This record gives sequence, structure tokens and C-alpha cells, in this order.
Amino acid sequence: MPTQQEILQALTQIIDPDFNKDIVSLGFVKNLKIEGNRVSFDIELTTPACPVKSEFQRAAEEAVKKLKGVGAVAVNMISAIREKPPQANLPDGLKEIKSIIAVSSCKGGVGKSTVAACLALELASRGFQVGLLDADIHGPSVPTLFNLQGIPVYANEKKQLIPIERSQLKIMSFGFLLGDAPAVMRGPIVSRYVQQLLQQTAWGKLDYLFIDMPPGTGDVQLTITQSLRLSGAVIVTTRQTLSLVDVARGILMFEKVDVPMLGIIENMSYFLCDQCDKKHFIFGESQGENLEERFGIPILAEIPILKELTRKLEKPLQNEFIQNAVDRVVRALGKSSITQREVPEISFDSQSVRLRWKGQEELTVSNRDLRLSCRCALCVNELSGQRLFRLESLKADIQPTEIIPLGNYALGITWNDGHSSGIYPYKAIREIIADSSRR
Repeated sequence: MPTQQEILQALTQIIDPDFNKDIVSLGFVKNLKIEGNRVSFDIELTTPACPVKSEFQRAAEEAVKKLKGVGAVAVNMISAIREKPPQANLPDGLKEIKSIIAVSSCKGGVGKSTVAACLALELASRGFQVGLLDADIHGPSVPTLFNLQGIPVYANEKKQLIPIERSQLKIMSFGFLLGDAPAVMRGPIVSRYVQQLLQQTAWGKLDYLFIDMPPGTGDVQLTITQSLRLSGAVIVTTRQTLSLVDVARGILMFEKVDVPMLGIIENMSYFLCDQCDKKHFIFGESQGENLEERFGIPILAEIPILKELTRKLEKPLQNEFIQNAVDRVVRALGKSSITQREVPEISFDSQSVRLRWKGQEELTVSNRDLRLSCRCALCVNELSGQRLFRLESLKADIQPTEIIPLGNYALGITWNDGHSSGIYPYKAIREIIADSSRR
């Protein structure tokens, strides 16, 4: 009969690809039981739709079966039930939702609503309980995407709105209530309608709720982030300069209200020729790695221009680009759910910025080098890579006026020259310091 130590040692060969650690040290192995030659245990996933679920289960069974004295192995795959931060007066319609994911663009015209709808529809097709909320009051597009114009919406006995269901996906949009009429209303009224959709929809039990955020970073977006605890946010963008400027604004907005950034989806990344399979980069050569270096957060997907995304979404697309994007979003969500936020102690003066992690390294970088290193779309040409911000434009007394830590990956800095759209990943700061020491 194998011992518990032998079984756990066998399971250490299974490495989680997101944490680069084995499932035993991560605490994923639960309820280990040994009954004669039969072994059973649970493997706790960070999120229900974890794409490595089957791989973990198969690898665990094979690893334990190789042990002497093992006749049968039962591996039960479960998902973590993590306590959510306390939230006063949480509406009934939101109490049974495990994860809420915001899909944002901060700029219109990048295909955010289509991407949000495709992500939700793909996850629903895999058998999970999924909802999609169209929170764009002025321009609701989800009814058109799903060919649901003119569909009546009903309320239950609690006066909660009942979502429309399509392909096992629960959908709610202000467009169902508005019809074809234009939404002409002021900010406070818009915020009130958003709160109604958030708090008075009977979602029931959901594994995932996707919120198709309205463009921008104003009152409506703050209403959403302050009305409920978001599990994470995904930003959709294209390679256009205006879009990338808004990416930085979106990251800063979500981090200021403590919403974890899951990553970026680059939509309409390129056109794939159906004759020669050559990639044509319409908005300039794809620079996914450069984007990751610039913002410090992962690029979850680079989705090309697809004919399928121009049609109505009456059923799941079964498209490899969307499927891969869903896998990456889910994995990022799982990683975020158990990764502790490690924010350095930050101080600055007229000469430099200093970062100090508790019990770890300390970094000191000059204000001059840090300001000159900005790689935002206002300081660097997107297509040529040419620097737009010149040394002669640098203020002699350049220094920060505000520094905001962004998750575990970067700083957001407002400078005394008025510049505030730059994001400075910790990795890039280390490289700046190394370059400076070599000069």
C-alpha cells in the first residue's frame, strides 16, 4: 500500500503552466484518501473552465498508478470556492455569480462588443453557466449581434428582469428595453439605468458573467466598478495609435479601483489571405511582444479580421482564435484569483523614484531616465518606433506629481509636465537602471 508521502511526491511532477510550480506546493491536491490499493483525491482548479483540467486529471492518474501497490485511482476535479471581499447590500441577482469579467476598450470601433459576445458564447458552449450584460446604454449592440431585436423582456415575481437565452447563454441589454429609439439622456440617468441592469436582473447561478463595458472612462464605468466586485478586466484594442492611448487610460482606470487586469486582446490584428495564407498587417506590423513589454500585462490573443465576426452570432463560432482567447482569459482569471498583490513602497523627490519591496529588492531610478523611457503612443511612433518625445523637450526639473502601483507589474505616473498616459513596467525599470549603470 502506498504512503501519502509517496503519492504527493508522484504528483509533484505535474506543473501548473501559469505558476511554473507543481500542484502539490500550490496546494491544489485536496482530500487525499488511501483505502487498501485504492487512492482518491481532489485537484482544486482556480476556475471552473480551466483549460488544463483534463490534462491535470490524466497526468495525475498516470503518475499515481505507477506506484507500487496502487490498483485504482480516482481523481475528482473541483474548482475553488474563494470568499469574495465583503460587499454591502449585494442584490439577489448577483449573489450566485462566481466570476464577473469586464470587457472594455475605452474607445469605440475596435470590436469590443463582438469579442465580448464571442467569449461568452464560447464558454457557454462548453457547458458552463454564462451571462452577458450589455452595459452600453447609448449604443447597445448585443441585440443586433444576436439578432434579438424586438424581443420582449419580462420580470419575475421579485420584479427582476429575466435575461433572454440564446445558445445556453443568458443575455441582458438596455437595447431590449429601448428598442430602436435613440438613448438621449444625461449622465445621472444613464448611471441609474446601468445600476438597474446590474442589480435587478435575475441571473441565477452563473460561473461567469461578462460585462460589455461602454467606451470611455467616465461616470458610467465608475458606476459599474463601484457597484460590484469585478473579478478582472480584459481590454480590447487594435494597433491604431488612438486605441493604444486609450489602453493606458483603461488600465489606469481599472487599477485605481482595484480591478485586476487580466490582459489585452488585440482585435483585427491582421488579415489572413485565403489564397496564400500570408498575414497582412493593416494597422502596421503586429507587435504583441512590444505591447506586453510596454504595458507589463499579457497579450491574451491576436485575433485577425474574420468573416465570421461580421455575421450575427446565432450559434458558437467554433473558431480556433476565439477558443484560444477564451482559454487564455480563463487561465489569467484563475491565476489572478490566487496571486497575491505585491506592491512596493514608493517614494520620490526632485531627483529620483525609489521602490522597495518588503524583504526584497530596492530600485532607484532617476526622474530623467524614467520620463525619457516612456513608450506610450504619444511618445513613440507606433509604426516606425521613432521617438516623438525629444530630450530638448524634457523639463529641467522633471519629477512625478503622483505615482500609482498597477497590480504586480507596473507604475502609472503623472509628471509635472502634464504627461500621464505612460505605464512603466517593473521589468522595464530594471532595464533602465542596468543601462544607466553601463553608461
